[in-house]
Amino acid sequence: MQQKIIILDFGSQTTQLIGRRVRELDTFCEILPYNKFPKDDPSVIGVILSGSPYSVHDPEAFKVDLSQFVGRLPVLGICYGAQFISNTLGGKVEKTDSREYGRAHLETIDLDNPLFHGFEKGSQVWMSHGDTITAIPDGFEVIASTKDVTNAAFWTSSPFGEGRGEAPVFAVQFHPEVFHTVQGTQLLKNFVVDICGSRQDWSAASFVDTTVRELKEQIGNDRVILGLSGGVDSSVAAVLLNRAIGNRLTCIFVDHGMLRKNEFQQVMEDYKGLGLNVIGVDASEKFFADLAGVTEPEQKRKIIGRDFVEVFNAEAKKITDARWLAQGTIYPDRIESLNITGKVIKSHHNVGGLPEEMHLQLCEPLKWLFKDEVRRVGRQLRMPEHLITRHPFPGPGLAVRILGDITREKVRVLQDADDIYIRGLREYKVKLSGEEARKVLAAGVPATMTDGEIEVSLYDQIWQAGAILLSTVRSVGVMGDERTYENPVALRAVTSTDAMTADWAHLPYDFMAKVSNEIINKVRGVNRVCYDISSKPPSTIEWE
Repeated sequence: MQQKIIILDFGSQTTQLIGRRVRELDTFCEILPYNKFPKDDPSVIGVILSGSPYSVHDPEAFKVDLSQFVGRLPVLGICYGAQFISNTLGGKVEKTDSREYGRAHLETIDLDNPLFHGFEKGSQVWMSHGDTITAIPDGFEVIASTKDVTNAAFWTSSPFGEGRGEAPVFAVQFHPEVFHTVQGTQLLKNFVVDICGSRQDWSAASFVDTTVRELKEQIGNDRVILGLSGGVDSSVAAVLLNRAIGNRLTCIFVDHGMLRKNEFQQVMEDYKGLGLNVIGVDASEKFFADLAGVTEPEQKRKIIGRDFVEVFNAEAKKITDARWLAQGTIYPDRIESLNITGKVIKSHHNVGGLPEEMHLQLCEPLKWLFKDEVRRVGRQLRMPEHLITRHPFPGPGLAVRILGDITREKVRVLQDADDIYIRGLREYKVKLSGEEARKVLAAGVPATMTDGEIEVSLYDQIWQAGAILLSTVRSVGVMGDERTYENPVALRAVTSTDAMTADWAHLPYDFMAKVSNEIINKVRGVNRVCYDISSKPPSTIEWE
């Protein structure tokens, strides 16, 4: 039986990060809304309660019945989770004069407590709360304090008294899942592995073996259709399915004419090299005709989505004996996210919006994986590295990176500029050391550390990059002895872990100068290059 940790989500922005940290410990976990704890599931070995935007004293604050698991399973409460445990079990939570936010240091730590094995005194943690725990429940004891927070961490080995529940409860008012808590991974390892008893058997290799076996059982002798996009998720899903059922998988790759430069041909060659049965459909004429004169971003997206469904459906109907539709849906697409009202704001994400009238059963081989895990599985399957590390790319393609209406000429201009930019990112190498190097290696980027340093490309350090054509804007320039009046191009590059938040990448000046000069000199129609230094939020990664 596969072990798992349950993470109950109280609406924190870092809940998914907790899940990623647990998975990095080779332990399976599920993120569920606070009120959906799975009763009578023998595979659950521990429970983590996340943070929340609420105070425990707010009338609308999220609440859970702790008796479902406290005393029966090891529990770790984080921030709001810790305050909820204290408030519910008889402690005291009060407003502070000022919000406790930012770096702090654990000035006192019980290093003999199993939660803090391997810690150093003075270890840095990250606080983010407006309330603080001023009294802990009877039977609990403090195991860590900072200068300003006496009850930074506390625990009990028997929450309901001797003989009434022997599973321990731990609570911390800081966030072990974030980067700024220096030994946060050690704390989570202590809880997940040492306290909950994880066998740490969740790995890319075990996932491939288990998933291939399950796909064979699920699909039997049926035929499967899968829509490919050229991205890592659908590509890994296709290779997994191909390993399980071979040529009974038919892949469909639709070219809407707004892919990257030469991408349709390159990806088709990659897929054939992987032994996949792929049908390539050039539908660019239809997409360009239907997009003619359309400038409103949402309308562009709807037209492209509608046309994709029509083209895909027409091709899929030719495969009359298909019984399954496969998709590269990954775990973040399926996590039920909560907004401040407690309502689910995102649930299952059905990629492509394919119509129900296809009457096909849904197959999602990657539905439990985070993006970095998908890449690890791709490497386990020995897929080409350039497919595995490919940046996310919007479904509507360059249509949402061109402001204004879409024409073939505008797409040509943007493809040329984007190609120069992306090739430059791949070719420019940087040396990293210390924590920066550790983060890159932990993400699975292929690199070797020598004398404490690694060398990687800028492309592999970045979550997503691309060029945007400001075709609704003209700027004056001078080329040779002639005055020009052409379009600017904006370059975008962000760092992120899951695209929920993103920061602009601080690219080297010499790289920016080289790329800017090359775009202006080689791309007809462009005479100015800008760099987007907006973060998400408040901006989005894409411009439309």
